[in-house]
Amino acid sequence: MDTGIQVGDLMTRNFIWVSPDTDLKKCAKTMIKKRVGSLIIKEGDELKGILTEKDIVWAVVKKSKKDLSSILAKDLMKKKVVTIKPGADLAEALKRMKKKKVRRLPIVENKKVIGMLTTKDVFKIEPGLYELILESTKIKEESSKLKRGRILRRQGNCEECGEFDLLRRDDGAWVCESCYARK
Repeated sequence: MDTGIQVGDLMTRNFIWVSPDTDLKKCAKTMIKKRVGSLIIKEGDELKGILTEKDIVWAVVKKSKKDLSSILAKDLMKKKVVTIKPGADLAEALKRMKKKKVRRLPIVENKKVIGMLTTKDVFKIEPGLYELILESTKIKEESSKLKRGRILRRQGNCEECGEFDLLRRDDGAWVCESCYARK
């Protein structure tokens, strides 16, 4: 189902980038100064990779004996980057993000990186999507818990408040999350 909103209309055009030869310390300082969670790694206009906060934390933990300034962006960046074209629909971008488990999509046109789309950009135009995504995540977590058999659950009316919801067995009664949390 298309939203009618093109990725190019939402993307951040002034994305933050560094060259592959930038040292990790400078990358981290840039992320902090610009208040971003990732950096596009490019040479000229060509996308070379992406570096995220997780990559830097990993380097600090795993390679703490080395001086961070000797590690370069190209040593840690993800080279296989999930991208999208500016004319793609927002629904396609969200599907791609979900499928590939990423929160950022560089926007590429004619092999040139021209922007970046993040989940934050999506939430700016439709804050309600955050609640939908949060609810979807909650449902998936509950489903996986049910499959593992840790929590006895079912849908129905709460025996405390009468609301229809996913219920939990508590002291012999079926109650919703709200009533369970109040106990």
